[in-house]
Amino acid sequence: MTNKVPGTRVGVIGAGTFGTAISNLLAHNVDVLLFSRKPEVVDSINRDHRNLDITLSPRITATNDLREIAEQCYLIFPVVPSDGFRTMMRQLGPHLLPYHILIHGTKGFDVELADDEIHAGLLRPEHVHTMSQVICQESVVRRVGCLSGPNLASEILEGQPTATVIGSAFDEVIQSGKTTLSSDQFHVFGTHDILGAEFAGVLKNVIAIGSGILRGKGLGKNIQAMLITRGLVEMVTFGKAFGASSRAFFGTAGIGDLVATATSSSSRNFTFGYRLGQGETFEQIQASMPELAEGVRTLNITRHLANYYKLRMPITQMLYRVVFEGFDMDKALRYLITYPYDVDVDFL
Repeated sequence: MTNKVPGTRVGVIGAGTFGTAISNLLAHNVDVLLFSRKPEVVDSINRDHRNLDITLSPRITATNDLREIAEQCYLIFPVVPSDGFRTMMRQLGPHLLPYHILIHGTKGFDVELADDEIHAGLLRPEHVHTMSQVICQESVVRRVGCLSGPNLASEILEGQPTATVIGSAFDEVIQSGKTTLSSDQFHVFGTHDILGAEFAGVLKNVIAIGSGILRGKGLGKNIQAMLITRGLVEMVTFGKAFGASSRAFFGTAGIGDLVATATSSSSRNFTFGYRLGQGETFEQIQASMPELAEGVRTLNITRHLANYYKLRMPITQMLYRVVFEGFDMDKALRYLITYPYDVDVDFL
């Protein structure tokens, strides 16, 4: 690879629903190079300007060559599931140079252990990494950011107005994200609290599963509101254990994303919980969902780390038992309703 700084195109890695939505947003302002590992997807995008039955901007072209992404784009948005993020970075990393800027849109954790090892209680904090940490571990790139906030892909693709947060320690990363993503329908905030923004985006997926369960069981807004607000307490509690401040949890990346994800049928996490509440089994849902909800994996991680830190997180504990152990949902709900919370707001 040469040392020449790439041109004006912006790269997106991951041609799933969210990666496709981000690509269309970017195409309002810049030319976009979209990576998919599937040759048939690349051919369809370049031939028909369509992907996942979504019409794409003519400013979007596709490739299955990560080297081309690195050579053509100085600004890259990786948007791939958390369990494959490190593998992707190990393939992309050798092609990156210090001038690159990466802003990821993945709301999950990277974990060094397998699921059965996590269930066995072997997980420790040092085994868990955010996506920004993975980028720095697997490449020379240091100008890193994350995309967080209420970003339901289906609504973005419909052109509905929304906002997002770019978290980064670097002003130029935030500004690059604002310049390329902002439009009349999409407002971009910035924060230097990247850790808080990442944790908020990850942890709300767990609460969204619980909210979906309540709706699936036919319960109303009162109990849903209680779960969301008490769930926010657990998000803050967990984030603080890892050194995140509480500030990010009370903005667009926290409450904003939590409300959207925990109340919308467009959310995979809410939908997973809803189907569970309707009586389907974990295995039935897993077999029929094209992409398993990130919150399922996150729930496994957060429950075991809550045990390690001895954190008081009853919603997380009950959800784990319901999802992974088949615990009776009505008993879990009664437990939470009668749980002896000392005060309403205890985290400010």
